[in-house]
Amino acid sequence: MDSPVIRFQGAKKIYPMSGETVEALKGVDINIYSGELVAIMGPSGSGKSTLMHIAGLLDSLTEGKYWFDGEDVSFISRDQQADIRNKKIGFIFQSFNLLARCTAQENVELPMLYQRPAPSNLHQKSMEALRMVGMENRSSHLPSQLSGGQQQRVAIARALINDPTLIMADEPTGNLDTKTGKEIMNTLAALHKNGITVIIVTHDHEVGQATQRRIFLRDGLIEKDEKQAQVSGLIVS
Repeated sequence: MDSPVIRFQGAKKIYPMSGETVEALKGVDINIYSGELVAIMGPSGSGKSTLMHIAGLLDSLTEGKYWFDGEDVSFISRDQQADIRNKKIGFIFQSFNLLARCTAQENVELPMLYQRPAPSNLHQKSMEALRMVGMENRSSHLPSQLSGGQQQRVAIARALINDPTLIMADEPTGNLDTKTGKEIMNTLAALHKNGITVIIVTHDHEVGQATQRRIFLRDGLIEKDEKQAQVSGLIVS
């Protein structure tokens, strides 16, 4: 873990609201290194979602500096943000965000379509991603034909399709029962063991206990940043 994938220095985000301003981030300094499994935690309104959106290049800083994978991306254009997102970042959301009329395989292929690959390569890559999450036998199923856990596995496969540097998961177990949530955390832990940097935004302390490092935010500031020598028993075989 030598080089930071994410480096924030004095990161601030200010939103105008009803004639006033809301300071969602108040000068955050963070380094997240290649190969880490990190939870970003905090109560509602703490700034954790804002931090994730900026780290994932879905939003921009108001003040401060942000380096992603060694590149200064503090104030790049939206097109530049989109290009980096598509090539280097995989997203997993609480609500899965699968297209209802597309099969599991078609949903997985969506991020790769921007690169206009050959059909054979597209098929090969999507099936490989589905195999990684144990969903290759459900490739032709629609989301409505899949359980919540299966849909989240498809969403994880979609996040993997472009071989990302970083996976960002926003409450990935939030819509799942406890057993299925553990299975999804197992999957994310396995990806981390394969060398992918994984950041999980969560309010679930059990999920936080299953990571190597927990960063707690409160009122737009880092309240605590702690590494864990041993993760909890949430991740089970």
